[in-house]
Amino acid sequence: MIAWNSTPVPDVAGSQSGIELFDTVQGRMVDLPANPAPSLYVCGITPYDATHLGHASTYVAFDLLNRTWRDSGSTVSYVQNVTDVDDPLLERATATGVDWRQLAEQQIQLFRTDMEALNVLPPENYIGAVESVGWIVPVVEALVQRGLAYAVDGDGAEPNGDIYFSLDAAAALPGPDPDRWFLGQLSHLSEEQMLPLSAERGGDPERPGKRNRLDPLLWRRARDGEPEWDGGILGSGRPGWHIECTVIAQRFLPSPFTVQGGGSDLVFPHHEMSAGHAWASSGRPLARHYAHTGMVRYDGGKMSKSQGNLVLVSTLLREGVDPAAIRLAILGFHYRTDWSWTDAVLQEAITRLERWRSAVAAATPTDVKEVVMDIRDAMAADLDAPAALAAVDGWAVRAGLRADRMETADPEAQGQLVAALDALLGIKL
Repeated sequence: MIAWNSTPVPDVAGSQSGIELFDTVQGRMVDLPANPAPSLYVCGITPYDATHLGHASTYVAFDLLNRTWRDSGSTVSYVQNVTDVDDPLLERATATGVDWRQLAEQQIQLFRTDMEALNVLPPENYIGAVESVGWIVPVVEALVQRGLAYAVDGDGAEPNGDIYFSLDAAAALPGPDPDRWFLGQLSHLSEEQMLPLSAERGGDPERPGKRNRLDPLLWRRARDGEPEWDGGILGSGRPGWHIECTVIAQRFLPSPFTVQGGGSDLVFPHHEMSAGHAWASSGRPLARHYAHTGMVRYDGGKMSKSQGNLVLVSTLLREGVDPAAIRLAILGFHYRTDWSWTDAVLQEAITRLERWRSAVAAATPTDVKEVVMDIRDAMAADLDAPAALAAVDGWAVRAGLRADRMETADPEAQGQLVAALDALLGIKL
């Protein structure tokens, strides 16, 4: 699958020296070791609806990590998936009378347009679930053959043979600590806490015949009217959600890769189960570190399709909002915090962007050096975008005060400052 286009990242003098990132699993800040080739996997969309601010916030956040690594001189391997066949997509296609493949392609293309507008660097590998089926099937077959997955009999409403992952069998596999996987390793939740989340987030804990109510689906046997693929010994059907990301990540990235990213709602069950699949199938952890973004609300309330209050990037763009202002609004909040989108947040970002653009005319070589240093310091401290914006704000105020007193402009310094804000923060002036 083709990702989206991006403009070249400008060169900036000097380089980032290191980065400290909050690891969700460890519950603390960790130093990411110097690595000439770090690797990143960020879970992608299920393309049944347009990109909302929650999606955008996550992809902008990990774009900062990508840019910070690149600024240190590293060559980043970045992979993102697209769950282009799944229940929500099929349900929306049925409800709207649109072929599911057409709906998926429409929404994927809209997502590409949104990401390009927000200046998010594309992944080197952008992989759909559909194109991954041929890689997923043998992995699931091997899990069945090793007793780490099993078929569940139907009950009349469901066909026989849906394949589930055995959490208990996977947790019993031998291996060295701390690499050995166990349920709750990522989320630190008890099984009692997991059960309602599983039901809320795509699981089926009440399905009869499962060995553990939390066991996740690996392969869904074909149903009438649903897309299906040859599953070998599994029978015709389609893959589950968690195994999709596991197989794609292990195919295109080192094992384990450096950072797994996503929204905080993916910690359980998605990342918990994907890590279990990786351990069971390869005997290695999926990722060394996990980082997660906070949730985005609207005017203090939950943002959701059902409540009709989703703020869509495409809608803002159609209304003429500068995409750099949308990105600035997102960067105004630390990526790990829950925050709320309001009209005031957008207006503040628009005003900030105008102030920065006006101040560029008074840029000096000293300004460039100081601003770049401050942004790099902020990025090194757990991608602290608000601190970076505050540093640029301080420069813009000082530059504005002296603008009228400057006899000549410094085009070279202006160009360097514009390039630095683009390269390090993704803000195009």
